[in-house]
Amino acid sequence: MSDKIVRAMTKDGYVKATAITSAGIVERARQIHKTLPTATAALGRLLTAASMMGNMQKVEDGSLTLQIKGDGPLGTLLAVSDAVGNVRGYVTNPQISLLEKYKGKLDVGAAVGHGMLTVIRDLQMKEPYIGSVELVTGEIAEDITTYFVQSEQVPTACALGVLVDVDQSVKAAGGYLIQLLPGAPDEVIDKIEAGIQAAGAVTPMLEQGMTPEQLLKTVLRDFELELLETTPVEYRCYCSLDRVTSTLISLGEKELQEIVDDGETIHIGCQFCDTDYAFTTEQIADILKKL
Repeated sequence: MSDKIVRAMTKDGYVKATAITSAGIVERARQIHKTLPTATAALGRLLTAASMMGNMQKVEDGSLTLQIKGDGPLGTLLAVSDAVGNVRGYVTNPQISLLEKYKGKLDVGAAVGHGMLTVIRDLQMKEPYIGSVELVTGEIAEDITTYFVQSEQVPTACALGVLVDVDQSVKAAGGYLIQLLPGAPDEVIDKIEAGIQAAGAVTPMLEQGMTPEQLLKTVLRDFELELLETTPVEYRCYCSLDRVTSTLISLGEKELQEIVDDGETIHIGCQFCDTDYAFTTEQIADILKKL
């Protein structure tokens, strides 16, 4: 499953749009975190949104973080994208039991609950930009829409979908983000709304095997589209032995000495991927010596 993001603009210059297919990303997350279907859908939607938003930033070495803190059984959800749209993420409780609105329709909103969506944009300046909004539905797409309207004053339509197969693997995933640019007349808004209405929910479109280009052409059917760029994306973690060692050093001499005295090998697992870093007491003692 090769995932990709497509960015486009309408010929009239009033609308910019991004779409993604992300089944590979979401399936990789499911395998790493051993998520059950409700968590797969929730984390999958957040990763999909983060990937598109990270790709839209166009700041080299920048990153974008989406964090949802809800009072539902899933706990905290986090997704981090690099400047290309490669993402990683986790959910506090990946194994919650199945929550359905009705047979075959996962209730992500109930699993997320009430709480806050926080967006952290690291644009490689002194301070990252942080914006927070209250969750509207916990279904994630509507919450992203609200964030853009409230925090960035950009009228936005966001659709996200994750389809989980009977064997719990990810059958399809993806979505789109459509944004109005300043000065767009009312008829442009009407045309977008009519297109979204006619296209219907995004999950059935993804299930039919639609590409990101086809998603955009379907939803923005009343516009002439100019495709700007296509970018392959994947689930990608940036952890390394050096980074984990730095984390250990930050514990300080006292704590490291206690680990050595315990005489046990310690294991540090990356929260984003399934890499396990093992440190023997000899290795910890070496780190202590260098301090």
